[in-house]
Amino acid sequence: METAMAQLSERLDKRRFTVADNVQGLSSAGTIFHYFVKDGAITSSYQGGRIRVGNQVGRVTGPDTIELLYQCLTIDGQILAGWSRGTVGADQAGRTTLHFVWGWLSGAVGGGESNYIELVD
Repeated sequence: METAMAQLSERLDKRRFTVADNVQGLSSAGTIFHYFVKDGAITSSYQGGRIRVGNQVGRVTGPDTIELLYQCLTIDGQILAGWSRGTVGADQAGRTTLHFVWGWLSGAVGGGESNYIELVD
């Protein structure tokens, strides 16, 4: 598990992501997520689009899986919170991809699936 955790950490740590597909969600192509990973613990901040500011905390749960809790303040002043379970992968160009199943815990109802792609300078 330690090697898998190191590989997953390398795929996420200090990397930025944007939305590739999020039909049911609040984040959009203008939302940027910045992840950090240390010893299996994950944190991130995000903003843009309809999100004024948001953050996430979570953990590595397997060789290519993570789970997160997230919260945000929207540009309309709403406070929202939710959960997600994700799979970390890579596209044909080698960019890291994230696929999440998620749901709201507070401030909204429902859930969905979302896909994110690494931003490469």
